[in-house]
Amino acid sequence: MANSSSHISVRIAFIGGGSLNWAPELMASLAYDTRLQAEVRLYDTDFPAAERNAAIGARYAEVSRGCAATYLPCPTIEAALTGADVVVISILPGRFEDMGHDLSIPASYGIPQAVGDTVGPGGIVRAIRAIPMLADIATAIRDVAPDAYVCNLTNPMSALTGALYAAFPQIKAWGECHEVTKIRRMVASIANDAEGGETYSFRDVEVNVLGINHFTFADRITLRGRDMMPAYSAFVAAQGAKGWHQTEPDADKEHRKYFGTRNLVAFDLLRRFGLPAAAGDRHLAEFLPVADYLADPARWGFALTPIDYRIRDRAAKLEKAEALKMGRIAPHVKPSNESLIEQITALKGGGVFMDNVNLPNRGQVGGLPSGAIVESNAVFSGLGIAPVPAGKLPVALEDIVAPHAQRQSALVPAVLNGDRAALFALFHQDPLVALLPTKTAKEMFNQMLAATNHWLPENLKGAA
Repeated sequence: MANSSSHISVRIAFIGGGSLNWAPELMASLAYDTRLQAEVRLYDTDFPAAERNAAIGARYAEVSRGCAATYLPCPTIEAALTGADVVVISILPGRFEDMGHDLSIPASYGIPQAVGDTVGPGGIVRAIRAIPMLADIATAIRDVAPDAYVCNLTNPMSALTGALYAAFPQIKAWGECHEVTKIRRMVASIANDAEGGETYSFRDVEVNVLGINHFTFADRITLRGRDMMPAYSAFVAAQGAKGWHQTEPDADKEHRKYFGTRNLVAFDLLRRFGLPAAAGDRHLAEFLPVADYLADPARWGFALTPIDYRIRDRAAKLEKAEALKMGRIAPHVKPSNESLIEQITALKGGGVFMDNVNLPNRGQVGGLPSGAIVESNAVFSGLGIAPVPAGKLPVALEDIVAPHAQRQSALVPAVLNGDRAALFALFHQDPLVALLPTKTAKEMFNQMLAATNHWLPENLKGAA
Protein backbone atom coordinates (compact mmCIF):
# COMPACT_ATOMS: atom_id res chain seq x y z
CA MET A 1 0.00 0.00 0.00
CA ALA A 2 1.27 3.46 -0.91
CA ASN A 3 2.05 6.06 1.72
CA SER A 4 -1.16 8.01 2.49
CA SER A 5 0.66 11.31 2.00
CA SER A 6 0.80 10.57 -1.73
CA HIS A 7 -2.97 10.25 -1.99
CA ILE A 8 -5.62 12.81 -2.84
CA SER A 9 -8.09 13.18 0.01
CA VAL A 10 -11.78 13.38 -0.87
CA ARG A 11 -15.01 13.26 1.11
CA ILE A 12 -17.87 11.70 -0.85
CA ALA A 13 -21.53 11.85 0.16
CA PHE A 14 -23.44 9.01 -1.50
CA ILE A 15 -27.19 9.77 -1.62
CA GLY A 16 -28.92 6.45 -2.13
CA GLY A 17 -26.14 4.82 -0.16
CA GLY A 18 -28.08 1.57 0.21
CA SER A 19 -27.83 1.04 -3.55
CA LEU A 20 -27.22 -2.51 -4.76
CA ASN A 21 -25.83 -1.29 -8.09
CA TRP A 22 -23.76 1.88 -8.06
CA ALA A 23 -22.64 1.83 -4.42
CA PRO A 24 -20.84 -1.55 -4.76
CA GLU A 25 -19.50 -0.34 -8.12
CA LEU A 26 -17.97 2.68 -6.40
CA MET A 27 -16.54 0.49 -3.65
CA ALA A 28 -14.86 -1.85 -6.15
CA SER A 29 -13.51 1.12 -8.10
CA LEU A 30 -12.12 2.84 -5.00
CA ALA A 31 -10.47 -0.41 -3.90
CA TYR A 32 -8.85 -0.74 -7.34
CA ASP A 33 -7.75 2.91 -7.46
CA THR A 34 -4.35 3.93 -6.10
CA ARG A 35 -4.80 7.72 -6.07
CA LEU A 36 -7.71 8.66 -3.83
CA GLN A 37 -7.97 8.57 -0.06
CA ALA A 38 -11.75 8.58 0.27
CA GLU A 39 -14.17 8.97 3.13
CA VAL A 40 -17.58 7.85 1.88
CA ARG A 41 -20.72 8.79 3.78
CA LEU A 42 -23.72 6.66 2.90
CA TYR A 43 -27.20 8.15 3.26
CA ASP A 44 -30.36 6.27 2.36
CA THR A 45 -34.00 6.57 3.41
CA ASP A 46 -33.53 2.86 4.22
CA PHE A 47 -30.89 3.32 6.92
CA PRO A 48 -30.25 -0.43 7.48
CA ALA A 49 -29.36 -0.65 3.77
CA ALA A 50 -26.78 2.10 4.25
CA GLU A 51 -25.42 0.21 7.29
CA ARG A 52 -25.17 -2.98 5.22
CA ASN A 53 -23.25 -1.15 2.49
CA ALA A 54 -20.90 0.40 5.05
CA ALA A 55 -20.04 -3.13 6.21
CA ILE A 56 -19.51 -4.20 2.60
CA GLY A 57 -17.33 -1.15 2.04
CA ALA A 58 -15.15 -2.26 4.93
CA ARG A 59 -14.66 -5.61 3.16
CA TYR A 60 -13.49 -3.82 0.02
CA ALA A 61 -11.19 -1.65 2.11
CA GLU A 62 -9.45 -4.80 3.35
CA VAL A 63 -8.31 -5.65 -0.19
CA SER A 64 -7.64 -2.11 -1.42
CA ARG A 65 -4.71 -1.65 -3.80
CA GLY A 66 -4.18 1.92 -2.55
CA CYS A 67 -5.29 3.83 0.51
CA ALA A 68 -8.33 2.06 1.92
CA ALA A 69 -11.55 4.06 1.77
CA THR A 70 -13.65 4.44 4.90
CA TYR A 71 -17.43 4.09 4.89
CA LEU A 72 -19.85 5.70 7.33
CA PRO A 73 -23.65 5.20 7.32
CA CYS A 74 -25.45 8.49 8.03
CA PRO A 75 -28.96 8.77 9.48
CA THR A 76 -29.65 12.15 7.84
CA ILE A 77 -28.79 13.71 4.51
CA GLU A 78 -27.31 16.69 6.35
CA ALA A 79 -24.84 14.44 8.16
CA ALA A 80 -23.76 12.90 4.87
CA LEU A 81 -23.37 16.25 3.12
CA THR A 82 -21.45 18.09 5.84
CA GLY A 83 -17.94 18.77 4.54
CA ALA A 84 -18.51 16.82 1.30
CA ASP A 85 -16.28 17.54 -1.68
CA VAL A 86 -18.33 15.36 -4.03
CA VAL A 87 -21.94 14.21 -3.88
CA VAL A 88 -23.08 11.11 -5.79
CA ILE A 89 -26.82 10.62 -6.33
CA SER A 90 -28.12 7.15 -7.16
CA ILE A 91 -31.71 6.60 -6.08
CA LEU A 92 -34.61 4.45 -7.28
CA PRO A 93 -37.59 6.76 -7.88
CA GLY A 94 -40.31 4.62 -6.34
CA ARG A 95 -40.25 0.83 -6.42
CA PHE A 96 -39.85 -1.70 -9.20
CA GLU A 97 -43.57 -2.35 -8.76
CA ASP A 98 -44.17 1.28 -9.74
CA MET A 99 -41.92 0.80 -12.76
CA GLY A 100 -44.06 -2.24 -13.55
CA HIS A 101 -47.09 0.05 -13.89
CA ASP A 102 -44.99 2.42 -16.02
CA LEU A 103 -44.57 -0.48 -18.46
CA SER A 104 -47.80 -2.48 -18.20
CA ILE A 105 -50.32 0.37 -18.53
CA PRO A 106 -48.83 1.76 -21.78
CA ALA A 107 -48.49 -1.81 -23.09
CA SER A 108 -52.24 -2.25 -22.66
CA TYR A 109 -52.65 0.73 -25.01
CA GLY A 110 -50.31 -0.74 -27.61
CA ILE A 111 -47.15 1.06 -26.49
CA PRO A 112 -44.33 -1.37 -25.65
CA GLN A 113 -41.23 -0.01 -23.91
CA ALA A 114 -37.85 -1.71 -23.72
CA VAL A 115 -36.69 0.21 -20.63
CA GLY A 116 -39.23 2.89 -19.73
CA ASP A 117 -36.95 5.11 -17.64
CA THR A 118 -35.98 8.00 -19.92
CA VAL A 119 -38.65 9.09 -22.42
CA GLY A 120 -42.01 7.72 -23.50
CA PRO A 121 -44.86 7.34 -21.03
CA GLY A 122 -42.74 5.38 -18.56
CA GLY A 123 -39.89 7.87 -18.58
CA ILE A 124 -42.23 10.83 -18.13
CA VAL A 125 -44.11 9.32 -15.19
CA ARG A 126 -40.83 8.25 -13.60
CA ALA A 127 -39.68 11.87 -13.96
CA ILE A 128 -42.87 13.07 -12.28
CA ARG A 129 -42.06 10.86 -9.29
CA ALA A 130 -38.39 11.75 -9.16
CA ILE A 131 -38.12 15.47 -9.94
CA PRO A 132 -39.33 16.54 -6.46
CA MET A 133 -36.86 14.09 -4.89
CA LEU A 134 -33.92 15.56 -6.83
CA ALA A 135 -35.09 19.10 -6.10
CA ASP A 136 -35.11 18.31 -2.36
CA ILE A 137 -31.59 16.83 -2.62
CA ALA A 138 -30.37 19.93 -4.47
CA THR A 139 -31.87 22.17 -1.79
CA ALA A 140 -30.05 20.20 0.90
CA ILE A 141 -26.80 20.51 -1.07
CA ARG A 142 -27.36 24.27 -1.37
CA ASP A 143 -27.85 24.56 2.38
CA VAL A 144 -25.09 22.21 3.57
CA ALA A 145 -22.46 21.69 0.84
CA PRO A 146 -22.93 24.40 -1.81
CA ASP A 147 -19.37 24.09 -3.13
CA ALA A 148 -19.48 20.33 -3.64
CA TYR A 149 -19.37 18.78 -7.09
CA VAL A 150 -22.47 16.66 -7.74
CA CYS A 151 -22.69 13.57 -9.94
CA ASN A 152 -26.18 12.35 -10.82
CA LEU A 153 -26.45 8.68 -11.83
CA THR A 154 -30.26 8.50 -11.71
CA ASN A 155 -32.61 8.26 -14.70
CA PRO A 156 -34.27 9.99 -16.41
CA MET A 157 -30.85 11.63 -16.55
CA SER A 158 -31.74 14.80 -18.46
CA ALA A 159 -34.86 15.74 -16.50
CA LEU A 160 -33.33 14.95 -13.12
CA THR A 161 -30.05 16.74 -13.76
CA GLY A 162 -32.23 19.66 -14.87
CA ALA A 163 -34.16 19.42 -11.59
CA LEU A 164 -30.90 19.85 -9.65
CA TYR A 165 -30.17 23.08 -11.52
CA ALA A 166 -33.76 24.30 -11.18
CA ALA A 167 -33.64 23.97 -7.38
CA PHE A 168 -30.07 25.29 -7.03
CA PRO A 169 -28.93 27.19 -10.13
CA GLN A 170 -25.34 27.48 -8.86
CA ILE A 171 -24.97 23.75 -8.33
CA LYS A 172 -21.86 22.15 -9.87
CA ALA A 173 -23.61 19.05 -11.17
CA TRP A 174 -23.19 16.68 -14.07
CA GLY A 175 -25.02 13.56 -15.21
CA GLU A 176 -22.94 10.42 -15.65
CA CYS A 177 -23.93 7.59 -18.03
CA HIS A 178 -21.97 4.66 -19.48
CA GLU A 179 -24.02 4.16 -22.68
CA VAL A 180 -21.36 5.72 -24.92
CA THR A 181 -19.00 2.97 -23.73
CA LYS A 182 -20.91 0.63 -26.05
CA ILE A 183 -19.72 2.25 -29.28
CA ARG A 184 -16.22 2.65 -27.84
CA ARG A 185 -16.09 -1.10 -27.10
CA MET A 186 -17.27 -1.86 -30.62
CA VAL A 187 -14.60 0.34 -32.22
CA ALA A 188 -11.88 -1.23 -30.03
CA SER A 189 -13.12 -4.66 -31.13
CA ILE A 190 -13.01 -3.62 -34.80
CA ALA A 191 -9.40 -2.47 -34.39
CA ASN A 192 -8.40 -5.60 -32.47
CA ASP A 193 -9.92 -7.87 -35.13
CA ALA A 194 -7.99 -6.00 -37.81
CA GLU A 195 -4.72 -6.47 -35.94
CA GLY A 196 -5.38 -10.02 -34.74
CA GLY A 197 -4.91 -9.37 -31.02
CA GLU A 198 -6.26 -7.69 -27.90
CA THR A 199 -4.28 -4.48 -28.34
CA TYR A 200 -6.92 -1.89 -27.54
CA SER A 201 -9.62 -1.30 -24.94
CA PHE A 202 -12.55 1.09 -25.06
CA ARG A 203 -10.42 3.52 -23.07
CA ASP A 204 -8.24 4.00 -26.15
CA VAL A 205 -11.22 5.17 -28.22
CA GLU A 206 -12.32 8.81 -28.31
CA VAL A 207 -15.67 9.95 -29.68
CA ASN A 208 -17.08 13.42 -30.21
CA VAL A 209 -20.48 13.02 -28.55
CA LEU A 210 -23.50 15.20 -29.25
CA GLY A 211 -27.16 14.79 -28.43
CA ILE A 212 -29.13 14.05 -25.28
CA ASN A 213 -28.78 11.22 -22.80
CA HIS A 214 -29.60 7.81 -24.30
CA PHE A 215 -30.05 9.41 -27.74
CA THR A 216 -26.46 10.39 -28.45
CA PHE A 217 -24.52 10.41 -31.70
CA ALA A 218 -20.88 10.69 -32.75
CA ASP A 219 -19.53 12.62 -35.71
CA ARG A 220 -15.86 11.83 -35.03
CA ILE A 221 -14.28 8.62 -33.72
CA THR A 222 -10.54 8.16 -33.20
CA LEU A 223 -8.32 5.49 -31.72
CA ARG A 224 -4.95 6.81 -30.57
CA GLY A 225 -5.26 9.61 -33.09
CA ARG A 226 -6.39 7.43 -36.02
CA ASP A 227 -9.72 8.24 -37.71
CA MET A 228 -11.95 5.21 -37.14
CA MET A 229 -15.10 6.47 -38.86
CA PRO A 230 -14.32 4.71 -42.19
CA ALA A 231 -13.59 1.41 -40.40
CA TYR A 232 -16.77 1.73 -38.32
CA SER A 233 -18.94 2.48 -41.38
CA ALA A 234 -17.43 -0.44 -43.29
CA PHE A 235 -17.98 -2.73 -40.31
CA VAL A 236 -21.66 -1.76 -40.07
CA ALA A 237 -22.18 -2.32 -43.78
CA ALA A 238 -20.57 -5.76 -43.52
CA GLN A 239 -22.82 -6.93 -40.68
CA GLY A 240 -26.02 -6.74 -42.72
CA ALA A 241 -29.14 -8.08 -41.05
CA LYS A 242 -27.29 -10.17 -38.46
CA GLY A 243 -25.89 -7.16 -36.58
CA TRP A 244 -23.23 -7.42 -33.90
CA HIS A 245 -24.19 -8.88 -30.55
CA GLN A 246 -23.20 -6.87 -27.50
CA THR A 247 -23.90 -7.05 -23.78
CA GLU A 248 -22.21 -6.01 -20.58
CA PRO A 249 -18.96 -7.85 -19.76
CA ASP A 250 -19.43 -10.78 -17.34
CA ALA A 251 -23.22 -10.72 -17.75
CA ASP A 252 -25.10 -13.93 -16.95
CA LYS A 253 -27.40 -15.73 -19.39
CA GLU A 254 -30.61 -14.01 -18.31
CA HIS A 255 -29.00 -10.58 -18.32
CA ARG A 256 -27.77 -11.25 -21.85
CA LYS A 257 -31.29 -12.22 -22.86
CA TYR A 258 -32.89 -9.00 -21.66
CA PHE A 259 -30.05 -6.48 -22.00
CA GLY A 260 -28.01 -7.76 -24.93
CA THR A 261 -28.58 -6.25 -28.38
CA ARG A 262 -27.36 -6.78 -31.92
CA ASN A 263 -26.98 -3.02 -32.50
CA LEU A 264 -29.39 -3.17 -35.43
CA VAL A 265 -31.20 -0.02 -34.30
CA ALA A 266 -27.93 1.90 -34.03
CA PHE A 267 -26.82 0.59 -37.42
CA ASP A 268 -30.15 1.57 -38.99
CA LEU A 269 -29.90 5.07 -37.53
CA LEU A 270 -26.48 5.39 -39.18
CA ARG A 271 -28.06 4.49 -42.52
CA ARG A 272 -30.97 6.89 -41.96
CA PHE A 273 -29.10 9.91 -40.63
CA GLY A 274 -25.45 9.45 -41.50
CA LEU A 275 -24.07 9.45 -37.93
CA PRO A 276 -23.24 6.55 -35.63
CA ALA A 277 -25.61 6.29 -32.69
CA ALA A 278 -23.63 6.16 -29.46
CA ALA A 279 -26.12 4.45 -27.15
CA GLY A 280 -27.74 1.04 -26.74
CA ASP A 281 -30.63 -0.06 -28.94
CA ARG A 282 -33.07 -0.53 -26.06
CA HIS A 283 -32.80 3.17 -25.26
CA LEU A 284 -32.50 4.48 -28.81
CA ALA A 285 -35.73 2.78 -29.89
CA GLU A 286 -37.81 4.64 -27.30
CA PHE A 287 -37.10 8.08 -28.77
CA LEU A 288 -38.94 7.26 -32.00
CA PRO A 289 -42.52 6.23 -32.87
CA VAL A 290 -43.56 2.69 -31.97
CA ALA A 291 -43.70 1.65 -35.62
CA ASP A 292 -40.00 2.38 -36.15
CA TYR A 293 -38.51 -0.28 -33.84
CA LEU A 294 -40.59 -1.12 -30.76
CA ALA A 295 -43.41 -2.74 -32.73
CA ASP A 296 -41.07 -5.65 -33.60
CA PRO A 297 -38.12 -5.75 -31.18
CA ALA A 298 -37.16 -9.31 -32.15
CA ARG A 299 -36.57 -8.19 -35.73
CA TRP A 300 -34.23 -5.49 -34.41
CA GLY A 301 -32.37 -7.80 -32.06
CA PHE A 302 -33.36 -6.51 -28.62
CA ALA A 303 -35.81 -7.47 -25.89
CA LEU A 304 -38.33 -5.66 -23.72
CA THR A 305 -36.97 -6.03 -20.19
CA PRO A 306 -39.82 -7.34 -17.98
CA ILE A 307 -40.24 -6.01 -14.49
CA ASP A 308 -40.27 -9.50 -12.97
CA TYR A 309 -36.68 -9.91 -14.17
CA ARG A 310 -35.66 -6.69 -12.43
CA ILE A 311 -37.31 -7.89 -9.22
CA ARG A 312 -35.53 -11.27 -9.42
CA ASP A 313 -32.27 -9.53 -10.21
CA ARG A 314 -32.66 -7.23 -7.21
CA ALA A 315 -33.30 -10.25 -4.96
CA ALA A 316 -30.16 -11.93 -6.30
CA LYS A 317 -28.10 -8.78 -5.73
CA LEU A 318 -29.46 -8.48 -2.19
CA GLU A 319 -28.49 -12.09 -1.50
CA LYS A 320 -25.03 -11.43 -2.89
CA ALA A 321 -24.70 -8.26 -0.79
CA GLU A 322 -25.58 -10.14 2.39
CA ALA A 323 -23.07 -12.89 1.51
CA LEU A 324 -20.39 -10.29 0.88
CA LYS A 325 -21.19 -8.52 4.13
CA MET A 326 -20.96 -11.76 6.11
CA GLY A 327 -17.74 -12.90 4.45
CA ARG A 328 -19.22 -15.86 2.59
CA ILE A 329 -17.87 -14.45 -0.70
CA ALA A 330 -14.84 -12.29 -1.37
CA PRO A 331 -14.98 -8.73 -2.76
CA HIS A 332 -13.90 -8.48 -6.38
CA VAL A 333 -11.70 -5.45 -6.98
CA LYS A 334 -11.92 -4.06 -10.51
CA PRO A 335 -12.01 -0.78 -12.41
CA SER A 336 -15.47 0.50 -13.31
CA ASN A 337 -16.86 1.05 -16.78
CA GLU A 338 -17.88 4.42 -15.40
CA SER A 339 -15.33 7.23 -15.18
CA LEU A 340 -16.36 8.60 -11.80
CA ILE A 341 -13.00 7.91 -10.14
CA GLU A 342 -11.12 9.62 -12.97
CA GLN A 343 -13.54 12.56 -12.86
CA ILE A 344 -13.18 13.01 -9.10
CA THR A 345 -9.40 12.68 -9.29
CA ALA A 346 -9.23 15.41 -11.93
CA LEU A 347 -11.58 17.72 -10.01
CA LYS A 348 -9.37 17.32 -6.95
CA GLY A 349 -6.31 18.46 -8.89
CA GLY A 350 -4.99 15.08 -10.03
CA GLY A 351 -4.68 15.93 -13.70
CA VAL A 352 -6.99 16.62 -16.62
CA PHE A 353 -9.62 14.16 -17.88
CA MET A 354 -12.14 14.31 -20.72
CA ASP A 355 -15.35 12.32 -20.81
CA ASN A 356 -18.91 12.48 -22.11
CA VAL A 357 -21.31 13.92 -19.54
CA ASN A 358 -24.69 15.63 -19.27
CA LEU A 359 -24.67 19.37 -18.59
CA PRO A 360 -26.87 22.42 -19.28
CA ASN A 361 -26.44 23.53 -22.88
CA ARG A 362 -24.34 26.68 -22.98
CA GLY A 363 -23.75 26.35 -26.70
CA GLN A 364 -21.73 23.12 -26.67
CA VAL A 365 -24.38 21.41 -28.83
CA GLY A 366 -25.63 23.81 -31.47
CA GLY A 367 -29.28 23.74 -32.47
CA LEU A 368 -30.54 22.32 -29.16
CA PRO A 369 -32.34 24.55 -26.64
CA SER A 370 -30.19 26.75 -24.44
CA GLY A 371 -30.19 25.50 -20.85
CA ALA A 372 -31.52 22.05 -21.76
CA ILE A 373 -29.46 19.16 -20.44
CA VAL A 374 -27.39 17.84 -23.34
CA GLU A 375 -24.70 15.20 -23.63
CA SER A 376 -21.27 16.04 -25.01
CA ASN A 377 -17.66 15.79 -23.95
CA ALA A 378 -16.37 17.91 -21.08
CA VAL A 379 -12.98 18.46 -19.51
CA PHE A 380 -12.57 17.78 -15.77
CA SER A 381 -9.73 19.52 -13.94
CA GLY A 382 -8.95 21.42 -10.78
CA LEU A 383 -10.70 24.36 -12.44
CA GLY A 384 -14.02 22.52 -12.65
CA ILE A 385 -16.02 21.01 -15.50
CA ALA A 386 -15.77 22.71 -18.89
CA PRO A 387 -17.95 21.46 -21.78
CA VAL A 388 -16.18 20.94 -25.09
CA PRO A 389 -17.90 22.44 -28.17
CA ALA A 390 -19.37 19.43 -29.97
CA GLY A 391 -20.86 21.01 -33.07
CA LYS A 392 -24.32 20.44 -34.47
CA LEU A 393 -26.44 17.47 -35.41
CA PRO A 394 -27.69 17.03 -38.99
CA VAL A 395 -31.00 18.85 -39.46
CA ALA A 396 -33.03 15.64 -39.76
CA LEU A 397 -31.69 14.41 -36.41
CA GLU A 398 -31.92 17.81 -34.77
CA ASP A 399 -35.63 17.86 -35.65
CA ILE A 400 -36.06 14.71 -33.52
CA VAL A 401 -33.66 15.52 -30.69
CA ALA A 402 -34.57 19.16 -30.05
CA PRO A 403 -38.25 18.51 -29.16
CA HIS A 404 -37.18 15.77 -26.73
CA ALA A 405 -34.69 18.16 -25.10
CA GLN A 406 -37.37 20.82 -24.86
CA ARG A 407 -39.86 18.38 -23.27
CA GLN A 408 -37.33 17.15 -20.72
CA SER A 409 -36.62 20.75 -19.71
CA ALA A 410 -40.31 21.66 -19.54
CA LEU A 411 -41.11 18.67 -17.33
CA VAL A 412 -39.20 20.19 -14.42
CA PRO A 413 -41.25 23.38 -13.84
CA ALA A 414 -44.49 21.57 -14.72
CA VAL A 415 -43.85 19.01 -11.95
CA LEU A 416 -42.59 21.52 -9.39
CA ASN A 417 -45.58 23.79 -10.07
CA GLY A 418 -48.07 20.92 -9.98
CA ASP A 419 -49.32 21.81 -13.47
CA ARG A 420 -51.14 18.65 -14.47
CA ALA A 421 -52.43 20.13 -17.72
CA ALA A 422 -48.91 21.07 -18.83
CA LEU A 423 -47.68 17.60 -17.89
CA PHE A 424 -50.36 15.92 -19.97
CA ALA A 425 -49.51 18.12 -22.95
CA LEU A 426 -45.85 17.05 -22.70
CA PHE A 427 -46.90 13.42 -22.23
CA HIS A 428 -49.08 13.48 -25.35
CA GLN A 429 -46.36 15.13 -27.45
CA ASP A 430 -43.93 12.25 -26.90
CA PRO A 431 -43.49 10.21 -30.12
CA LEU A 432 -44.60 6.99 -28.42
CA VAL A 433 -47.88 8.59 -27.34
CA ALA A 434 -48.53 11.20 -30.03
CA LEU A 435 -50.57 8.95 -32.34
CA LEU A 436 -53.15 8.19 -29.63
CA PRO A 437 -56.34 10.26 -29.68
CA THR A 438 -56.36 12.91 -26.96
CA LYS A 439 -59.11 11.16 -24.99
CA THR A 440 -57.25 7.85 -25.03
CA ALA A 441 -53.91 9.43 -24.14
CA LYS A 442 -55.49 11.28 -21.23
CA GLU A 443 -57.09 8.08 -19.98
CA MET A 444 -53.70 6.35 -20.01
CA PHE A 445 -52.00 9.33 -18.35
CA ASN A 446 -54.54 9.41 -15.53
CA GLN A 447 -54.26 5.64 -15.00
CA MET A 448 -50.48 5.89 -14.77
CA LEU A 449 -50.57 8.74 -12.24
CA ALA A 450 -53.21 6.92 -10.18
CA ALA A 451 -50.99 3.81 -10.10
CA THR A 452 -48.08 5.82 -8.68
CA ASN A 453 -50.19 8.22 -6.59
CA HIS A 454 -48.34 7.35 -3.37
CA TRP A 455 -45.10 8.84 -4.76
CA LEU A 456 -46.57 11.98 -6.29
CA PRO A 457 -46.06 15.41 -4.75
CA GLU A 458 -49.16 16.67 -2.98
CA ASN A 459 -49.95 19.19 -5.70
CA LEU A 460 -50.31 16.37 -8.26
CA LYS A 461 -52.22 13.81 -6.20
CA GLY A 462 -55.88 13.06 -6.56
CA ALA A 463 -58.26 12.72 -9.46
CA ALA A 464 -57.70 14.35 -12.86
